Amino acid sequence: MRLKQGEVAPSFFIKDIFENEHSTKKYKENKWILSFFRYASCPACNLRIHELTKAYDDLKQNGFNILAVFESPKDSILDYIAKDDLLFPIIPDPERKLYKKYNVESSWVGYLAGLPTAMKGMLKGFLPGKMEGDLAMIPADFLIGENGIIHTAYYGKNIGDHLPISEIKSFIEEER
Repeated sequence: MRLKQGEVAPSFFIKDIFENEHSTKKYKENKWILSFFRYASCPACNLRIHELTKAYDDLKQNGFNILAVFESPKDSILDYIAKDDLLFPIIPDPERKLYKKYNVESSWVGYLAGLPTAMKGMLKGFLPGKMEGDLAMIPADFLIGENGIIHTAYYGKNIGDHLPISEIKSFIEEER
């Protein structure tokens, strides 16, 4: 069952690709986003990482944090995503434990519907490589408030569908 606005974000304790520890408790004092992606060489996913990186200076206001989760192992993430300086933590979750906790879904219809976004990513130079995990995994984004309550549970409609950056900015600017 999908998570909803107003629910407590499922707790977790996990390490990023550089072995730094992250947990729901660590971010309890800040607003943050937990963003789920497909595999590390996914062109649509790398396009979104690029968008988040470009918007990062605006997004990091008031202690806002971004956590990105990929279903690829650490080595693949380092090969495909960590070529540039990463501004926010990336979590490898090849067993999809977090995906299950947050009820992130798979859809072949969503896979097909998202191919134009994947093509856009390829045109920007994000070429596919090793495909790992569930190819039809659909992205999901969770905006979480200072109290650990889900403000927005956004389950994408296709492989390139994420919460718009403008909605993330609006969430950051809301009264604390």
